[in-house]
Amino acid sequence: MRSEKEMMDLILTFAKNDPRIRVVGMEGSRTNVNVPKDEFQDYDITYLVTDIESFKEDDKWLDYFGKRIIMQKPEAMSLFPSEFGHWFSYLMLFEDGNRIDLTLMPINDLDQYISSDKLLMILLDKDKRIKKPIIPSDEDYHVKKPSPEFFDDCCNEFWWVSTYVAKGLLRREILYATEHLNLHLRPELLRMMAWKVGIETDFSISVGKSYKYIDKYLSKGVWKRLLSTYKNSTYEEVWAALFECHSLFRETSKFVAKELGYRYPDYDEKVTQYIKKLYKSKVEKRPGA
Repeated sequence: MRSEKEMMDLILTFAKNDPRIRVVGMEGSRTNVNVPKDEFQDYDITYLVTDIESFKEDDKWLDYFGKRIIMQKPEAMSLFPSEFGHWFSYLMLFEDGNRIDLTLMPINDLDQYISSDKLLMILLDKDKRIKKPIIPSDEDYHVKKPSPEFFDDCCNEFWWVSTYVAKGLLRREILYATEHLNLHLRPELLRMMAWKVGIETDFSISVGKSYKYIDKYLSKGVWKRLLSTYKNSTYEEVWAALFECHSLFRETSKFVAKELGYRYPDYDEKVTQYIKKLYKSKVEKRPGA
């Protein structure tokens, strides 16, 4: 695998030699001093250029960066359309394991780029367009204190979706049940757990994309319980995961409510009783449930 120095030299040398490229920026984990470095970190690079269309005419110029295993061009896809608008990006995984996510942006969008993310740094500014130094900060990614409305919406969504999971299980529709558990209910549990972490750290840290660092702030017992909710291959495992999610959410949200002075909703108890009643009457009596 090429080293970080080799990759950065490659990225900057190309930019220096191409007159269309006027500014080079980098975003993502490589600009964040709070993220441990490892070989799997992407190089999130932006070239601010004078003529995007000339780059898009032919992909051969990308061969300069190495032999690719696979490439994705989000703005050229129909099934998964990007929201970048007139920007254009190339997500490239190379044979040596390195990955570059390279975005092309009109140089006229420089101000928009600089204000789009605090976690970025400028690597090259040929025309000295940027007057003030830019210091990367992950402040925008810190856990934010929820408003009373956000707190109640999170609780409401969690308990409301719980009934969908139960309904899917009772109908023996495990894919429906696990989809609602994993894609709709679990995110609210993780959101609430992140708020608890925020309270305990004075809202001064980030738990990372997809909550990937949250285990650092949970007790071993809570972390083990959370992981147990990912066992979803049988109906009984999904029921167990649902009930454990209920327990974790209840404990966490009551802590958050108390610490922030918010009202804890009474529909927790009502929904819990409703689902447990269904489980006991229709599942516990079924052989092989």
